[in-house]
Amino acid sequence: MPDFSNDPLSSVVTLLQPQPSISKMVEAGGGWLVERHDLASPFYCAIVEGSCCLTLAGREPVTLSAGDFVLIPDLHSFTMSSEVPPPRLAVRPPRQTGPGTFRLGPAEADVEFGALVGHCRFAAPGKDLLVSLLPGMVHVCGHDRLMALVPLIHEETRSERPARGMILKRLLEVLMIEALRSAPRGSLPPGLLRGLSDPQLSGALRSIHADPANTLSVAELARVAGMSRSGFFERFRKEVGSAPMEYLTAWRMALAKDLLLRGSLTQSEIAGQVGYGSASAFAMAFVRHERMAPGAFAKTHATRNGGELPVQAELI
Repeated sequence: MPDFSNDPLSSVVTLLQPQPSISKMVEAGGGWLVERHDLASPFYCAIVEGSCCLTLAGREPVTLSAGDFVLIPDLHSFTMSSEVPPPRLAVRPPRQTGPGTFRLGPAEADVEFGALVGHCRFAAPGKDLLVSLLPGMVHVCGHDRLMALVPLIHEETRSERPARGMILKRLLEVLMIEALRSAPRGSLPPGLLRGLSDPQLSGALRSIHADPANTLSVAELARVAGMSRSGFFERFRKEVGSAPMEYLTAWRMALAKDLLLRGSLTQSEIAGQVGYGSASAFAMAFVRHERMAPGAFAKTHATRNGGELPVQAELI
């Protein structure tokens, strides 16, 4: 099992397995608008010049300005536009003006806006569970480290240098961790980051992630948190979004999926690593949680989706 060094955030990002796909420089001037409703990918964006309006389904519009960074772990639809968008009938498709560079808005308009945008994908078979632990959107303002990382990813995407794929994977992991740990704590929804921001719950979460094979109970986790059992249970459910044992089981299943697809351990060995006394006990828990046997899961997901997202001129 990968060594996560008692760090829940790095363990989640590592298991998600972010893979490189698309990185673009988008420039715009005048009235412009891009709208997509057919996506299913993580998205990040660094505003390097000017400002724009970003609208996600079910959320209030957000104005982004130079120095702002946005990470959306699971983007399905969005609208990005100039602060005063054009009529929809007047919207022009993006035009490629160079390698990895696209222009929005009237050709005669001066460039007033620039952003580095990227899409990636998560190769983890249990990505839905892992993504559910993260905020729907992270918006960080004036973070120099994040603003420096995005150009590095863009440059590496355009290159054909040795070890390009490995470098991009590591840069994406660093980008995600830096963005997530920089998320403003006051606006975090229930989930892992909100739990980690609680000084008492963070110790319990680290115990779960550090040793999922350990026989843990609500009472034991409450002792780690320095709280009563009932007080710990209620606060954990409120801040993390699930009951402690539900979270523990879900995390064990996420690890089990990863180990099953690695193919180097028997089901009995996997059972021991994720906290079950026998292969049969593990199989029963896996079926209850995933609605299929471990062996069937491994066969179904034996060939992971590879490659990059298709590059589309209009995709930002």
